[in-house]
Amino acid sequence: MQSDRLERMKELAGLLREASKAYYAQDREIMSNREYDGLYEELQALEQETGVVLADSPTVKVGYEAVDELPKEHHESAMLSLDKTKDREELQDWLQGHEGVLSWKLDGLTIVLTYSQGKLLKAVTRGNGEIGEVVTNNARTFCNIPLAIPFKGQLVLRGEAVITYSDFQRINSEIPEEENRYKNPRNLCSGSVRQLNNEITAGRCVRFYAFSLESAQGEEAGGSRMDQFAFLAGQGFQVVEHELVTQETILDAVGRFEGKIEGFDIPSDGLVLTYNDIAYGQSLGRTAKFPRHSIAFKWADELRETTLKEIEWSASRTGLINPVAIFEPVELEGTTVSRASVHNISILRGLKLGIGDRITVYKANMIIPQIAENLTSSDTLEIPAVCPVCGGPTQIRQVNEVQSLYCTNENCAAKRIKAFTLFVNRDAMNIEGLSEATLEKLVDRGFIQEYADLFHLDRYREEILEMEGFGEKSYQKLQDGIEAARKTTLPRVIYGLGIANIGVANAKMLCRHFDHDLEALVHADVETLSAIEGVGEVIATAFVAYMQDPENLEKLHRFTGELEIALPKVEEGSQTLSGMSFVITGSLAHFANRSDLKELIEQKGGKVTGSVTGRTTCLINNDVTSASSKNKKARELEIPILSEEDFLAQYEIQVP
Repeated sequence: MQSDRLERMKELAGLLREASKAYYAQDREIMSNREYDGLYEELQALEQETGVVLADSPTVKVGYEAVDELPKEHHESAMLSLDKTKDREELQDWLQGHEGVLSWKLDGLTIVLTYSQGKLLKAVTRGNGEIGEVVTNNARTFCNIPLAIPFKGQLVLRGEAVITYSDFQRINSEIPEEENRYKNPRNLCSGSVRQLNNEITAGRCVRFYAFSLESAQGEEAGGSRMDQFAFLAGQGFQVVEHELVTQETILDAVGRFEGKIEGFDIPSDGLVLTYNDIAYGQSLGRTAKFPRHSIAFKWADELRETTLKEIEWSASRTGLINPVAIFEPVELEGTTVSRASVHNISILRGLKLGIGDRITVYKANMIIPQIAENLTSSDTLEIPAVCPVCGGPTQIRQVNEVQSLYCTNENCAAKRIKAFTLFVNRDAMNIEGLSEATLEKLVDRGFIQEYADLFHLDRYREEILEMEGFGEKSYQKLQDGIEAARKTTLPRVIYGLGIANIGVANAKMLCRHFDHDLEALVHADVETLSAIEGVGEVIATAFVAYMQDPENLEKLHRFTGELEIALPKVEEGSQTLSGMSFVITGSLAHFANRSDLKELIEQKGGKVTGSVTGRTTCLINNDVTSASSKNKKARELEIPILSEEDFLAQYEIQVP
């Protein structure tokens, strides 16, 4: 059975990835080389047999590539929204005696995929329904998308790109600062799919679930939606969960879907009901806004009335103070709820809140507690003039028409604790044994004032051993973690500083651009940083502002004095492109994508930028005679334009 073979392929891919992770990243073996090779060969054989190759298969490598912008493209047929209802009986009547297919309405980003000759040719977002963005490079990195399928004609299908709740929580757990965490999986998915650098997309584990077949050239995929789902599943696609229903069975089916919501890992905001008979559904035509072959069912929000007891003000590393509503506990969607984020001052004022007000609460998408309405609207709540943590003065600041509350005290304990939490996390200094709760105790006792102090906690050995939860074993584990952290890399240091908008990827990018030279980074100006591809003025301004603060600079030098910062290993005589700057455009023949060539150039000491300037050594473009803007600029500046072949020959570079 094709479905059994596909399940075995997924199982094998998971086992092989886990084995590789253990061997290469964790320095341990969970299977012998012989076992690994056997599973790998079995997977290769199944891929050959089924014609399906999944994007996360260890047998393929999806190259990373950065683009300047996402191209736009018109859809062949408009992607309309669906009419909707919250009434179950109305949903039942809609069938009018016909069979229907009921499925989840997933809450992500709708994408159209096109395959040709069995290979993924194109991926385009829904956009405004008429014009979408081409995200093919990003789609190739989705966790579960087939890069190759057995069907060799042109195939067009639609589906939803999503990020599961478990992956969403994993991604957020790696971001210590609450205000920098993503708000919901849908927005994170939308941003991930539309990244200009697909390496970022790859790290988000975006998944694709097919929900409709648009066309299959020369193939009779069946005259029903159920047949089409079966056909797509046979091609290796994960299809949205669905069920065949009639007017008599649909209400029970809705109940079954509803019963799965609490443990359902994929964001969903309802159900979709479609006529099973495709020809019948298409014969009904459309209104000006909606097709008549399908209808969406939205869950009616379960509202509960309760009383607002207090507003808790939660301070963060950047000084942002978030309001959280605390109310009399109520039962919502099977769980007890007593808290809901109010997000910012603008929303708080819009709700006209006051302690003791009667409010209604619900779970957005049956997951996230929210205040629906304030029935009292007393508008008596006072916004704190001082920080709840340090007692320092607060200030309301407006950014993009949204007002938020901030603590203005630079020495606020909350800021310091959150900053230290980021500093010790695994992507920064990676110091084990330092939870936020432990850091809070160390800061309260005055043991830690700045980053350098973390490397001298041995001064307080006796006091730490007396702290709750600490003994000789846990103290020694902490000291071992601190000593191990002394040997680190510059990107970890830069990320650990907690500079606004400087994430792990940006820290690596900055360090690579300045050849891992800390002093060059410290003295870089906004103009220089802004010119780096992928940085921009916002990040550059924040970085320079941090480095120009004398206090920040003193603390930086004090704690880097505690470290052994390792430089990337460079083979002797390999830096043949040192001091040269290149621009790459167009498609390539010898490399999977531009990122592979960029990496090779950087390994040899060269730099790759996104735009042609007077400092560019040469423009690499296989279409040397094209009238593109980069070619035109190169000619104006008398910069050589070399084909890929000429570039490799001129600089005596061997393709790996």
